[in-house]
Amino acid sequence: MDGSLQTGTTRAGGIHSNSGAKIPLALKLAYTGFVAVVACIYWKHYTPADFLWFCNVALLFTTLGLWLENPLVCSMQAVGVLFWQFLWQIDFVLHATTGLESVGAADYMFSGNVPLFVRVLSLSHLFMPYLLLWLVWRLGYDRRAVWAQTLCAWVVLIVSYALVESMEGPAGNVNKIFGLSDAGPQAYMPRSWWLGVLMVGIPLVLYVPTHWILERFLAARGRVLESGSEGAPLAERH
Repeated sequence: MDGSLQTGTTRAGGIHSNSGAKIPLALKLAYTGFVAVVACIYWKHYTPADFLWFCNVALLFTTLGLWLENPLVCSMQAVGVLFWQFLWQIDFVLHATTGLESVGAADYMFSGNVPLFVRVLSLSHLFMPYLLLWLVWRLGYDRRAVWAQTLCAWVVLIVSYALVESMEGPAGNVNKIFGLSDAGPQAYMPRSWWLGVLMVGIPLVLYVPTHWILERFLAARGRVLESGSEGAPLAERH
């Protein structure tokens, strides 16, 4: 086991003890400053509803995970947004290099209707997945993340359904609660049924596969928290 894992015990969902800080203070300060700027600009440009987007929820909660050095919080964000973030990157690169509009996730990055500075801040999609992967590597992956993130997503979806009245607002089609297409609301079923589809589909289609990949990749390298025993150290596997 490497030295960073020998110096202390990592508790599932808790803060490690007697091992010193595992996340550099400079990273914590830089990330927190960036999030503060994003919060101010997005609040003004998109309205508070924009913070219901899963990517922005992850942006905020990662700040908490960084300062607490909490494996569960960081693992939840990885499960919750890695798929979306990589999909955004693919869409952005394709659009930037070929002009091809694939899934439309990054179309706004090429729109003159969105201020340049706001678009620059959205480039956080380029570094967030790698930061989250580094965090779960550094702190350890908490297996409970898939269940905790599912509960969190249900709350966010219900709040989005209740508060976002139209996809024509500045925040847009928040978490696809009006349908997969941003061209107009889906007309196949009542809106409440569509909410149910999202609440079941997002965890099954996105979270469970992400959890499965993270768990197996990190377990083989001794970076998954032991389950079934409170305060168990990271598993050592070779």
